[in-house]
Amino acid sequence: MNQPSTEDFRSTLLRCLGGAWPDAIDLNESTKQSEQADGFRRITLSYELEQGDRCPAILLIPDSASASKPAPAIAVWHQHAGKYDLGKSEPAGLAGDPMHHTGVALAKRGYVVLCPDALGFEERQDPSGTLEGGEFERFEFLRYTVSGKCLAWKNILDMRRAIDYLVSRPEVQEEHIGCYGHSMGSTHTWLVGPFEPRIKALVGNCCLPTYKGIHRTRILHCFPNFIPGIFEYGDTPDIAGLIAPRALHLNLGEDDSGSPIREARDGINTIQKAYAKAGASDQFSAFIEAKTGHVLSAQMWQRVESFFEHHLKKSG
Repeated sequence: MNQPSTEDFRSTLLRCLGGAWPDAIDLNESTKQSEQADGFRRITLSYELEQGDRCPAILLIPDSASASKPAPAIAVWHQHAGKYDLGKSEPAGLAGDPMHHTGVALAKRGYVVLCPDALGFEERQDPSGTLEGGEFERFEFLRYTVSGKCLAWKNILDMRRAIDYLVSRPEVQEEHIGCYGHSMGSTHTWLVGPFEPRIKALVGNCCLPTYKGIHRTRILHCFPNFIPGIFEYGDTPDIAGLIAPRALHLNLGEDDSGSPIREARDGINTIQKAYAKAGASDQFSAFIEAKTGHVLSAQMWQRVESFFEHHLKKSG
């Protein structure tokens, strides 16, 4: 492996992803519905990602936040789990497993929360109705690949637009923005981090699959994990290390087959070294829960809450 310098690796990563991001266009927000919930408002909306490509999302605004009293904000990237009918609605508390109603939990703690759909999920499935579920995700991965990009490139572009949307809201403290994701959402966290400096605090739960671990255990993993040509220069922990010196926390389950723990432990060491090199060792933390699989446990969630409390509230 030919490991370049930090900035050279960032440039190489962007090239492998598919090249520079297009210029941002107007968000053209459209609000569909607003309703009062227990301690927060739930707003169903959409905004424009690229010309003709809109992102449906749900915004949760705590009752304590307003234009005159803005609050920290967190973008929540939803999981994969092969559940293409679920996207934003799960963290927004409208469907799925209550364990993953994380957007609601964060809104009740005083954060403005944005839950967008990733490409291929919930309202962003095949608009033609031709392909279903994983067929459409595979189609999009291949379509981006032959155009010299990859699905991860598109995911990062869309996540950067989510941050554009958050900073446009008067209820948001734009200097205090975080992101959280479980499973594929964790992948999205360490993918967007190197390219979105407006995100000050990042948490990934149960997903640090290294290419070494994927190859050793022969995992057929989610398409967003795969970046053409990058393995010559680094592995996924090297990507996460580019987030330094901004605050990053990762939770892992010791028995999570999606992130083989032997390579994941090595990966944590790699990230620690990157933070030490950046003079920010105290800004990275990791928790591996013994005898635990691919879940969001009570101990994991406690660390998520504490991390955001420290880096988004106490820092402000």
